[in-house]
Amino acid sequence: MYKTIIIEDEQRLREALSIMLEMTAADQIQIIGYAESASEAVKLIDRLKPDLVFMDIMLTDGTGFDVLQQITFNSFHLIFTTAYEQHAINAFKYSAIDYLLKPIDPEELKTAVERITLLEEKVLEKQQLNELQQNLNKTPDRIILPTQEAMYVVKLDQIIRCETSGSYTTFILTDGRKIMVSKPLKNYEDLLEPPMFFRIHQSHLINVNSIVSYSREGMVQMIDKSTVPISRGKKEQFFKLMKDEI
Repeated sequence: MYKTIIIEDEQRLREALSIMLEMTAADQIQIIGYAESASEAVKLIDRLKPDLVFMDIMLTDGTGFDVLQQITFNSFHLIFTTAYEQHAINAFKYSAIDYLLKPIDPEELKTAVERITLLEEKVLEKQQLNELQQNLNKTPDRIILPTQEAMYVVKLDQIIRCETSGSYTTFILTDGRKIMVSKPLKNYEDLLEPPMFFRIHQSHLINVNSIVSYSREGMVQMIDKSTVPISRGKKEQFFKLMKDEI
């Protein structure tokens, strides 16, 4: 059972989330406290030492970030709840921090809870939170790639290409590194979009700025000397993109 705290300044949303957790994860979640302000949240987290915290970003007397900067106990899983628009949602994704978009969907809530049961580490990564705060205020130019060993902060222009294998994606970088993450390429296709990135094949997403040459026959050479095939269904779109880039 995960000892859980809900931090939300609207009573109806606190109650709704509590009911949904009871319906979807009663055998995994034990709610041990609620807070509606940043000051209450800090005291509650440090006193009760939860395993999981659902955190609203905007609170009556501050933000969720204020809470995270003031707490002394930080060994818990964190899921932000937010009503932000698409730019902010991208900021969460680029920062590799879990979130739920309000109004919360029960199935997405269930998936989020199931996802944390697969994670061993519960200590909050300050680098992720710093990146999220920065990404909320600007267009992200870096992405965090979480692996079992570490959290890698990668500039977008360092990515030559991404290659998928089942539910894993390998990022090939300009410095020669290859970073494998346990997420499918589709997860990153939604973030790494044209005109800088292009899903050229079912198994490959490339940085258009890293192309050295391409042929009408359907092969692209990248700056690391690798070659990537253009799928038949992507040729027309790819050639149009390249024409527009010139």
